[in-house]
Amino acid sequence: MNETVYNVGLLLDEVAQTRPDGVAIATPGRRGKDGKRPYDTITFAELAQDSTRIAAGLSQMGVVPGTRMALMVRPGIDFVSLVFALFKVGAVSILIDPGMGRKNLLSCLDQVKPQGFVAIPIVHAVRKLCGRRYKEAKLNVTAGRRWFWGGATVDELRRTEIGDFETFHAKADDQAAIIFTSGSTGPPKGVEFRHEGFRCQVQFIQERYEIQPGEVDVPGFPLFGLFNSAMGVTSVIPDMDFSRPATVDPRNILEAVSDWEATQSFASPAVWNAVGQFCEREKLGMPTLRRVLSAGAPVPPHVLRRMKAAAPNAEMYTPYGATEALPVASISASEVLGETIERSAEGAGTCVGSRFRSIDWQVIAISDEPLETIDQIQPLPRGEIGELIVHGPVITRRYATSEEATRAAKIYDGDAVWHRMGDVGYLDDQDRFWFCGRKSHRVITTEGPMFTIPVESIFNTHEKIFRSALVGIGAEGAKIPVLIVEPWPGQYPNSPGEIDQLLDELHEIGNKNPLTQRIEHFLLHPSFPVDVRHNSKIFREKLTIWAEDRLESLLPE
Repeated sequence: MNETVYNVGLLLDEVAQTRPDGVAIATPGRRGKDGKRPYDTITFAELAQDSTRIAAGLSQMGVVPGTRMALMVRPGIDFVSLVFALFKVGAVSILIDPGMGRKNLLSCLDQVKPQGFVAIPIVHAVRKLCGRRYKEAKLNVTAGRRWFWGGATVDELRRTEIGDFETFHAKADDQAAIIFTSGSTGPPKGVEFRHEGFRCQVQFIQERYEIQPGEVDVPGFPLFGLFNSAMGVTSVIPDMDFSRPATVDPRNILEAVSDWEATQSFASPAVWNAVGQFCEREKLGMPTLRRVLSAGAPVPPHVLRRMKAAAPNAEMYTPYGATEALPVASISASEVLGETIERSAEGAGTCVGSRFRSIDWQVIAISDEPLETIDQIQPLPRGEIGELIVHGPVITRRYATSEEATRAAKIYDGDAVWHRMGDVGYLDDQDRFWFCGRKSHRVITTEGPMFTIPVESIFNTHEKIFRSALVGIGAEGAKIPVLIVEPWPGQYPNSPGEIDQLLDELHEIGNKNPLTQRIEHFLLHPSFPVDVRHNSKIFREKLTIWAEDRLESLLPE
C-alpha cells in the first residue's frame, strides 16, 4: 500500500470523488412557524474542500505533523471538518468526552499538554483564566467569535488559499489522535490512535454491518459521524446534549429519522431506552431504519425488545469493545432475544457475540499483575472464566499519557501487542465471548471469586428490579458478598412489610442457583450512582462504601 494512503483524512477525499453532491452532514436549525425544522447541510465535495482549506490554514499558522491540538467543538459540520483538517495537516487530535466532568477534563489536558486549542469561545475563556497552566498552547483557533485572546478563527482559516499545501504523508504507525477513556471505571487515560488503526476501524465496521455509501445515519454519538463521512454515509446530527444522552428528547431522534428517511442510527443504550419507551407509549415507530447500533455500555434486554418493536424493519446490533480496542465483537438483538437471553437469566453472563475479522482473542488466567510477554500468560479452556485479551489491527499499542497504564494493559508478542480488556468471561463452543463483568469488580470471597454480571442477571429477572449490583465488603480475599437492588420507578416498596417481602423474594431467587446461594445480605437503593454519558455504568465503588455504612456490624474492628 502506498504510504500516502494511510492518512485517514484522505478517506473523505476518496468519498468526495465518488459522491461529490451527496449530503455529508445535516445539522438541525430552529423550527419555523409551521413547526418544521430546517437543516444546514454540506456535501462531501464541499466538506473535503473545506477540511483541506482549514488544514492549509493550520499549516500556515505553524501546525506541523505531531502537533498536539485539543479539539473542543460541538458536534456538527465544524466538528467533522476540523477533525479531517487535523488529520490532513498531520496534527494529533486530542479528543476528550465533555461528559466526564470539569475535574477529569482538566486532568486530561494537564496530562497531554496540548500545543494548541481548537475550541468554542467559552473553552478559550477558561484557558485564559487558567493563567500559565496551558502556557504551551500557542496555536489556538476559535470556532465562533474570538473575544479577548489572539489566534485565528475557523472562518479565517476557511479563507486560506490551498496553494501548494499537501496532505501529510502519514505512515501506518503515525499518531493520529489521543482519545481519552470515559473515566467510568478508573481515571481517564489517553489512548494513542494510529492512522492505520482508524482506517481499519472504518473498514471493519462497514464490512460487518454491510453499510453502503448513500445511506443516512442519525448518530447519537459524535465520533460515529466521522466514520459515516469516511464511508460515504450522510450524518444527520440530532438535537441533543451529547454529553448527557440520557436526557435526550426522543421526539428529536424520531424527527431526524423521519425527515431524512434514515436507514441507520447509532446511539448509547441510554438514548435507546428513552426512545424505545417513548415509541411504546405513543405507539410510534421508525420504519425506514434498517440497522440500529448501540455501544458504550451493556444493552438491557428490555431495550432490545422495545427497539425491535420501534424499528420493525431493522436489525439491532451491539458492538463490543473499548476505547483501546474497537471493534472487537458484535451480536444481534435477534440472537440475544432468540437464544442467549435465557442462558443469561440463569447466570451464564452476557453474550457479546463473535469477533470481527482480523481480531484474535484468548481467555487467560486472571492476574492483577502486569504481563510483559505472551510467554507469561496461562490460556484457559473454553467455558472457563478468565480475563480476555485481544490482538489485531484496530488494537491500540500504548497509552500516550501513562507508561504504567501501558505496562498494566499491554502484552508483547514479538512485534505484536495484545490488549488486556479488563473484562472477565469465557469463550463458548461457537467462539463467542460471554462477558461476566469487569475484572476489578469481581468479589473474592473465602470460597472463591464471584463475578458481577452472572449474579446480577439472576436477580434482574424479578419483575420489580430495574438493576442490581454485586459488591464485596470486608477484608481482601475474604469479602462478604452483598447484593444491592434498584427497583423500577414506581416499584419501590412503600412500607416495612413490603420491603421485607421483596427481600424474602430475592433470598428465594438466590437460594435456587449455586452461583448466588452464598449471598445472605440484600439492600435496596433508590437510585444507583451511574455515569453521566451512558446512565448505565454503575459506580460500584460508591455502592460498596454505601453498603459498608449500612452493614457496619459485619465488618471486623
